[in-house]
Amino acid sequence: MDYIGTKHEVKITVTKEVTAASMRSGSLEVFATPFMVALMEQAASELCEKFTPEGISTVGVALNIQHLAATMVGKEVRAVATLTAFDGRRASFDVEAYDNAGLIGKGTHDRFTVKIDKFIEKAQERANIE
Repeated sequence: MDYIGTKHEVKITVTKEVTAASMRSGSLEVFATPFMVALMEQAASELCEKFTPEGISTVGVALNIQHLAATMVGKEVRAVATLTAFDGRRASFDVEAYDNAGLIGKGTHDRFTVKIDKFIEKAQERANIE
């Protein structure tokens, strides 16, 4: 089955907790770039979950994002991920974010499929290295 072109959308209302000032990624009380990126990744990750079998997940491995406009507290932001390519392990996405006035961010995002047990085992091994 070909999933190229499939889209998934997630939304958030901007609160003080997700502003640049709270995140310390800036001094202004506007939607923080790190939270915009996280919302974009969430949209892509949730899209992948629709197609991955049990025991398999995906992890983000690359981002190329532009934050184009500021969004004030109280406004809704939605992120949309569109699957553009899949080679069996790497899923590539176009990602965009919007508020009520229009496009606020765009870019690309790549995720790799992983076997959950094996991935956690390797992460635990790294955690045990002193």
